[in-house]
Amino acid sequence: MTTEGGERNRVAMFAKLVTLSFFFISLRVVADEDLSFIYNGFKSANLSLDGIAEITPNGLLRLTNDTKQLKGHAFYPNPVTFKKPTNNGTAFSFSTTFVFAIRSEYPTLSGHGIAFVIAPQRGLPGALPSQYLGLFNKTNNGNDTNHVFAVELDTILSSEFDDINDNHVGIDINGLKSARSTIAGYYEDKTGQFKNLTLISGRSMKVWVDYDGEKKQINVSLAPSNVGKPKIPLLSWNTDLSPIIKDTMFIGFSSSTGSVLTSHYLLGWSFKMNGKAQELVLSQLPKLPKLGGKQRSPFLTIGLPLISVFITAITILGIVYFIRRKRKYAELVEDWEVDYGPQRYKYKDLYIATKGFKEKELLGSGGFGRVYRGVLPKSNSEIAVKRVSHESRQGMREFVAEIASMGRLRHRNLVALLGYCRRKGELLLVYDYMPNGSLDKYLYDQPKITLNWRQRYRIIKGVASGLFYLHEEWEQVVIHRDVKASNVLLDGEFNGRLGDFGLARLYDHGTDPRTTHVVGTLGYLAPEHTRTGKATTATDVFAFGAFLLEVACGRRPIEFAGRDASTAEGMILVDYVFWCWKEGDILMAKDPNLGLEDFVAEEVELVLKLGLLCSHSEPVARPSMRQVVQYLEGNVTQPDLHSLGICTSGLTTFGAGHEGFDDVAMSYPSSMGKAFSYASSSSVAESLLSGGR
Repeated sequence: MTTEGGERNRVAMFAKLVTLSFFFISLRVVADEDLSFIYNGFKSANLSLDGIAEITPNGLLRLTNDTKQLKGHAFYPNPVTFKKPTNNGTAFSFSTTFVFAIRSEYPTLSGHGIAFVIAPQRGLPGALPSQYLGLFNKTNNGNDTNHVFAVELDTILSSEFDDINDNHVGIDINGLKSARSTIAGYYEDKTGQFKNLTLISGRSMKVWVDYDGEKKQINVSLAPSNVGKPKIPLLSWNTDLSPIIKDTMFIGFSSSTGSVLTSHYLLGWSFKMNGKAQELVLSQLPKLPKLGGKQRSPFLTIGLPLISVFITAITILGIVYFIRRKRKYAELVEDWEVDYGPQRYKYKDLYIATKGFKEKELLGSGGFGRVYRGVLPKSNSEIAVKRVSHESRQGMREFVAEIASMGRLRHRNLVALLGYCRRKGELLLVYDYMPNGSLDKYLYDQPKITLNWRQRYRIIKGVASGLFYLHEEWEQVVIHRDVKASNVLLDGEFNGRLGDFGLARLYDHGTDPRTTHVVGTLGYLAPEHTRTGKATTATDVFAFGAFLLEVACGRRPIEFAGRDASTAEGMILVDYVFWCWKEGDILMAKDPNLGLEDFVAEEVELVLKLGLLCSHSEPVARPSMRQVVQYLEGNVTQPDLHSLGICTSGLTTFGAGHEGFDDVAMSYPSSMGKAFSYASSSSVAESLLSGGR
């Protein structure tokens, strides 16, 4: 009996052990999928530390101390399960929040920042300090095999990683060139207004990082530690982390210093898998060292007050001197600035926006200044900034003309002037940024991107509408005086906008313009402009005619066979188009880059004929921009050059009944290589080859 009873007890004990083992295995799986922890201070935290990371006696996690070119890591000690085979390899949702502070020996400089990181292994072997944040090195930065996800709080502008500034938050995938980044700050819940935060202020701030595994969305929020989680996240990015995150990963923090002594602190940390991380209890978080709390020397306690009194006296005298000097040299606001008054920008904002007007931000340059791309630091909006020198009288005239005209012009096909800045010897104009640049780079010299006919026709109609607005629809008549493909800019959707109003002139409706100087660009000057120096709406129409032909033909108005334009034989585009029409095939002049099926023959023919009509040597024979718009919109019948009396020899007149054209004689020589004229002793070739900017 004893033997049998003992055997039964052993069997029963074994069964209990098996049951208990299954229970703990099941409990561990649940724990993995619902992992949750919170550290309101790190006094008793069991973290894996390396580098110079340490936990201070009062419970602060100090990732770096007052040392240079070093790094520190702090990781949760156990691997965390982020995927299960039963979940089809999809990464779980997770949520984390932590409070940090960055203290530097200088108020405006610091080490390189902090990063929350999810990595295949803790310690990140081979990682470098400084700009690499203790995450990567020069050889593995950006490698897809890293399987690293990080949220960086970066306080140094590293140009090699395309950092936006020296105070930003970024989402990093396998490298330090952030997939998404933005200026450090937060959106107020009540007003929605954006508030800037300075990461190196030394004050504590709170970060929230949330990943929704179902929506495949990452949200990152930042706020002062005493402010709740903002409703609007600072960064939001729709992406699937499943390819990046492995089944098990380590979670923690990495930080590094550069040439400035900096301490990076964490006050608390909370994490939750498949749920919302528990909020930290601010009252339980350890206290940061007092700013400037080091023991002072006798010199500082005794000598500094005396020095402060002396400095205060000098400061007061300096302020008095500055006020007097400011009154003496106060900037005068000219009358035209009061009348037109577009927004005036601070030079500092424009300097920061263009990264100090660096060459890599240069969009182009010409006779009227250099144009730079910029991103305004507060609104994060893209702009184009043109710099013009005060010493140039031509530049000053351009500046005044642009402010006077574009400051109040509003049309969807005109480049908007947002504002200006005047500083010392510089004039700066701020425009909407046109991401696709000028039209000419898509037409000539074997362009990388060829515009199809639908895009070209939309651009032509847009520029025509803009010119019609300038000539007839605005409160004054605006003569642009420099219509050409290089002054037509393309927005993100390749819509055409007429820009560069540096030569523009205004006058009242019903009066005559008083311009007496020949200005413009070779190939676009009307013959009467070169004779009289007077620019009118008809001279704009003439330039628009050259523009029509270059867009349809993909060629410049004048193309020289040699390098020296003064001696080389030139091909006049309007002559060539006329010759094609005379030979009975005007479509032969179209851009050969347009495929056989990539254009509408009727529209191309219309544009080429309008180009010839607008290039008429007699101003009264050219259509107005109102009529041009009507032709392009199909509201009137397409012009028939045969019915208008054009012939190869002799003089004929327009027949009666043709809309908008006076009776004018015209004649054409029979050879294509020679210039032809519209009842004028000056040929079109002469008009195109004369004058200049």
